[in-house]
Amino acid sequence: MTTEVKICGLKTVGAVERAVELGATHTGFIFFEKSPRNIEPDDAGRLAEHARGKAKIVAVTVDADNDFLDEIVSALSPDMLQLHGSESPERVLNVKAVYGLPVIKALSIRDADDLKRIEPYIGIADRFLFDAKPPKGSELPGGNGVSFDWQLLGALDESVDYMLSGGLNAENIGEALALTGAQAVDTSSGVESAPGVKDLKRMQEFFEAVARGPLQRIAPGSGT
Repeated sequence: MTTEVKICGLKTVGAVERAVELGATHTGFIFFEKSPRNIEPDDAGRLAEHARGKAKIVAVTVDADNDFLDEIVSALSPDMLQLHGSESPERVLNVKAVYGLPVIKALSIRDADDLKRIEPYIGIADRFLFDAKPPKGSELPGGNGVSFDWQLLGALDESVDYMLSGGLNAENIGEALALTGAQAVDTSSGVESAPGVKDLKRMQEFFEAVARGPLQRIAPGSGT
């Protein structure tokens, strides 16, 4: 099965077009003022036209209220919404009911207990995105370039549909795929030359590494 790839935090026509050319299945646009990848809804709407019909368009928000979601959905016409804040299962249900769009619920992972937090969302979120917990002092819920212990995902029920995120780049994606068997991955800072600046060469290297597939599978608990 081909690994799905989401390139997140897109801000330029060149980056969107290159992501699509390289085979991205999802393009992510971030609406969060504190992020260096933040983009205005109207600008995102114009960029998304370069991906529409070729890759799924994902609007990434952090505890956004309905007024802001209205603005985003109107300007972007996304295929999916990604909720990357502290949204409750009830809030996810509400967003799905109001906008009629599938929802990716992002959860930050550091230890095994963090994975238990998915339970109330099962059957509500259409897909999960597992990101690393932000380092101390960071105001960003994602895009921090840090990873978590991928071996933790070995405890997940195989029926859980998720995207793997958190510090993924061309150098570590093979190991990440080997340890998790993830069918979908998400990268943002891992294909940048500076915060918020996509590097087209690094993007190509990432897709090439994904295409090579997992390194020789590593048994959980055996180390790396």
